[in-house]
Amino acid sequence: QVQLVESGGGLVQPGGSLRLSCAASGTIFSIYNMGWYRQVPGKQRELVAFIITGGSTNYGDSVKGRFTISRDNAKNMVTLQMNSLKAEDTAVYYCNAWVNDGRGRAREYWGQGTQVTVSS
Repeated sequence: QVQLVESGGGLVQPGGSLRLSCAASGTIFSIYNMGWYRQVPGKQRELVAFIITGGSTNYGDSVKGRFTISRDNAKNMVTLQMNSLKAEDTAVYYCNAWVNDGRGRAREYWGQGTQVTVSS
């Protein structure tokens, strides 16, 4: 089994910054995509950003130019730097990873979620 543990959420004023981190642990042979999704009540979970093993990235349109995703493959960690935060960025942010855990195929794992609130 694999566990994803997020940290770094909280309350920030509009225009401020936050950094989210996610660490993967457990039986890990390799990790393919790692990324972040977010969800607000009553809406579908949406992509924020993901990064593949080689470092290529993809961002949701609403965060391009403001958020930066990075990963440390040696530590099985992914980080999301969020700048110029807006009220509409308020959501629960979930870490996501596709992991080869030795059971024959890549499996998708999710973290428990961390709340980000942008408010004055």
